[in-house]
Amino acid sequence: MSRNFEPSRRRLMAAVCLLPLSAAWAAPGVMEVWKDPNCGCCKDWIALVEQAGFTVRVSDTGNNGPRAKLGMSAKLGSCHTARVEGYVLEGHVPVREIQRLLREKPKALGLAVPGMPVGSPGMDGPVYAGRKDRYDVLLVQVDGSSAVYKSY
Repeated sequence: MSRNFEPSRRRLMAAVCLLPLSAAWAAPGVMEVWKDPNCGCCKDWIALVEQAGFTVRVSDTGNNGPRAKLGMSAKLGSCHTARVEGYVLEGHVPVREIQRLLREKPKALGLAVPGMPVGSPGMDGPVYAGRKDRYDVLLVQVDGSSAVYKSY
């Protein structure tokens, strides 16, 4: 193979250095999730994410520390925190909005569904008897500000 078609080591290293640091930590489509080991709704949300084609690595260590380390405000907190392709996901974010985020790639920290709204993905099992509360998916900026990304 001709060396003319191979990227130089210097060019390759320069390209890697331009990636956001978190993008270098996980391969595309691999989602890291931090949750309480006993949380059933987190397991249900993870199952939905996996059904959508994501590979998920789960840490049953709680999510308060990782949430803070990743820059997501505790006021937007929920029962699990995730990271995928450089974005932070907090709470029961619908797969459709995760896919939209990854497709549109806005300059943002990520998405959040604060609290644990009944009817959101993972909080929609038979125990809730079909109840669906209104909730917003928030697009969270690096400075902590947020705006409604999608209402349900």
